[in-house]
Amino acid sequence: MFIGIDLGTSSVKLIVTDEKGEILKTVSKEYPLLLPKEGWSEQDPREWYEKTIEGIKELVGDFNKPDVEGIGVGGQMHGLVLLDENDEVIRPAILWNDGRTTAECDYLNKDIGKDKLRAYTGNIAFAGFTAPKILWVKNNEPENFKKIRKIMLPKDYLVYRLTGAFSTDFSDASGMLLLDVEHKCWSKEMLDICGITEDMLPTLHESFEVVGEIKESVSEELGFSCDANVVAGAGDNAAAAVGCGVVSGSCNISLGTSGTVFIAGDSFFADDNDSLHSFAHADGGYHLMGCMLSAASCLKWWMDEVIKSEDYSGEQEGIEGLGDNPVIFLPYLMGERSPHNDPDVRGMFFGLSMRTGRREMLQAVLEGVAFGIRDSYEAAKALGMNPTRITICGGGGKSPLWRRIMANVINADIISLENDEGPALGGAVLAMVGCGVYDSVKDASKNIAKVKETTKPEPLLAKAYEEKYQLFRKLYPAIKDIR
Repeated sequence: MFIGIDLGTSSVKLIVTDEKGEILKTVSKEYPLLLPKEGWSEQDPREWYEKTIEGIKELVGDFNKPDVEGIGVGGQMHGLVLLDENDEVIRPAILWNDGRTTAECDYLNKDIGKDKLRAYTGNIAFAGFTAPKILWVKNNEPENFKKIRKIMLPKDYLVYRLTGAFSTDFSDASGMLLLDVEHKCWSKEMLDICGITEDMLPTLHESFEVVGEIKESVSEELGFSCDANVVAGAGDNAAAAVGCGVVSGSCNISLGTSGTVFIAGDSFFADDNDSLHSFAHADGGYHLMGCMLSAASCLKWWMDEVIKSEDYSGEQEGIEGLGDNPVIFLPYLMGERSPHNDPDVRGMFFGLSMRTGRREMLQAVLEGVAFGIRDSYEAAKALGMNPTRITICGGGGKSPLWRRIMANVINADIISLENDEGPALGGAVLAMVGCGVYDSVKDASKNIAKVKETTKPEPLLAKAYEEKYQLFRKLYPAIKDIR
C-alpha cells in the first residue's frame, strides 16, 4: 500500500492506495488558519504534523500496517517554515497567500531588478514567494532571523518530522525564488541577497526520489515497518498534475482554495512578460503555471460568510441562462498573483441592479473565477503554448455547472477524472515510482489517471462568454490605482 498526503491550507487530506492507484480509504483533518492582520496568513507547522499523524492512524486502522511501502506528500507551496538550532519552530509559518511582503518585492523587483532575478532564478518576485518572506523576517523580526538554522517548505517539515531528512524537491523549491530553476541548483546570488547560507537550505531531489525511511519512533507509533520509504514529494500543483496524468504537452486546471493553470513541458521556458511562473515539474521536466490566489475559496466565502448556506449543490441548481448574467465578479479577495502581481487589489461586483438576486451573484462568482483562470491560460497561449489535453481537479472541479462554465469560458474540452484526489493521489503515485512499482512518473500517470467524462464547449455559449470576458478584462485596469 501507498499513502498520499495533501497538506492544504485548511486541512490535510490523506489517502491510501494499492499499487494500481485504487483508493482504499480517505481521511481529512482540519486545522486553523491564522489571520493576525489584514493581508496576513499564517499557520503553526506543529499542527500540520499532529493532524497528519492523527490522520494516518485513522487511515490505516483497518489495514495491515506493515504493508505500507511508501509515502509521498504534496503540499501548499511557498510557505516559510523556520527552525532554530534545536529544531524548534521559531514563528508561525508565513503562507503562500500572505500579502505582507510588498516592500520586499519592490526591493527585489526594482532595486535588484527583474532582469537579474530572471537570470538568477527564471522568475521575478511575487508577494507569496518564500524569498521575500525571508527578507520580511530579516527586516521586521531580526531576533527571529538570527535564530534561523533551517529554512523549509510546509511539506518538507512533514518529511523532516517523519524521516529526519532535511530535503526538498525541485518543483516546490521553484517557488522560493532561491532556486536556479533551469539548472536545478540553489542560486548563490539569491542566498546572498537574502542574507542566508546554503547549509540553511534542504538538499534538492527529484520529487520521486526516496529521501529516507520512517524514523523508528514514528514507525512504532504508527505500526509501520521501519523500511517504509518516504519520497521527496512535490508542490501541491505539481503533485495534482501527476495525479491527473499531466505530462509534457498537457494542462491541468485546479480549482482549490487557489486556482491554477499548469502546463507541462520537457524543457525550461521563461515568461519574460512575468505573468506566469517557470517551475520544475514533479516528473523531472518543467512547467509554466499561472496562479490566482482565490478560486474555490471565493465560492466558500459567498456560501459561508455572505448567504450562510451549506447547500452548495442546491444553490447552483437554480442557475439558468448562462452567458446572460449582467453581473461580473472580480475574484481578488486576497489580492492577485497571475497575471497582475498585485497583492493589494481586492474583489468587487460590477453591474448590480434592482433585478440582481442571490443566484445572479453566485453565478457571477463562478464566472469570475473562470475568467481569472482564463487570464493565465491566455498568457500561456501568448507564449505559444497550446496544450492538447486539459484536465480539471480540486473541489470546485466537482461541480458540473462550474465545469460547464469553465469549458465555455476557455472554449476547450475539459476532462474530469475517475479519481480526483489531486495532490494526495499525486503523492501516492510519486511514492510508487520511488519504490519501483513504475519506471517513471509518465508511466505511472498513464496507468492511473482514467477519464471519467469530458465537458465540451457550446458554440453559442462560448461566444457569449467571449464577449463577457473582454468586459472582465477591462475592469482590473480601471480599478488598480484605486486604494
